[in-house]
Amino acid sequence: MKAGFVWYELMVNGDLDAAAKFYGDVVGWDVKDSGMLGMKYLLFGKDGKEVGGMMSWNSINMNLPTAWKGHIYTPNVDEETKAVVQDGGKEFRPPQDIPNVGRFSVVGDPQGAEYLLFQPNSSGKMPERLAHNAPGSVGWHELYTTDAESAWEFYSKHYGWTKENAMDMGPMGVYQTYFMDKEYAEGGMMNIPPSQPEARPVWNFYFAVEDVDATAEKIAAAGGKVLHGPMDVPGESRVLLALDPFGGSFALVSNKSNK
Repeated sequence: MKAGFVWYELMVNGDLDAAAKFYGDVVGWDVKDSGMLGMKYLLFGKDGKEVGGMMSWNSINMNLPTAWKGHIYTPNVDEETKAVVQDGGKEFRPPQDIPNVGRFSVVGDPQGAEYLLFQPNSSGKMPERLAHNAPGSVGWHELYTTDAESAWEFYSKHYGWTKENAMDMGPMGVYQTYFMDKEYAEGGMMNIPPSQPEARPVWNFYFAVEDVDATAEKIAAAGGKVLHGPMDVPGESRVLLALDPFGGSFALVSNKSNK
């Protein structure tokens, strides 16, 4: 299989249960305890299918901002971690085992966007996934970076991604959409706009909902904040960008424009 994002993690600086309730109310995820020994790790998903996990920074003795992290599949974490570094990326956390689950590392691309690598255990099985753009799934993966052309070369080389459309965004530059391991585009990447000189390279994840406009009201009611949108984007989708109550950024997408 080609390598794409297969797991998503919310790292919370604050009340983990409150964060779980926020996303349950907003995205509609079901959240349950994983039963992991020695650490509170919550699993979230929908219709019995897992999407990712949630944990607090405090549980690993760290004090960092609330953030979403994505795991990219690899058949060999140790080799791929070395390859990332050899191609100008960084190793933030060396490969280590998750008992009965698999092996992971934390790395960064040459421009500094952080992500995780994940290798399943010997069974090679991944959790059953929600259908593409089904409510509760991760419908889009977006990279903001300082050098989109170089970033594309890196990810396509390492994970076999292929280009779809390149959209000219005028002063904002080119927005390159791409395929991971399926027949539909699953993400895009672009340079950080000049109007945001303080922004740093980062992966953003769009969670699919039935109706972005209706969900926008839930965000405010649950203590979050809508930053941009709702707004229409190419492909007959509608999106918004938001912050959760703990300052973590996320985005929502629905298939149709519901004005």
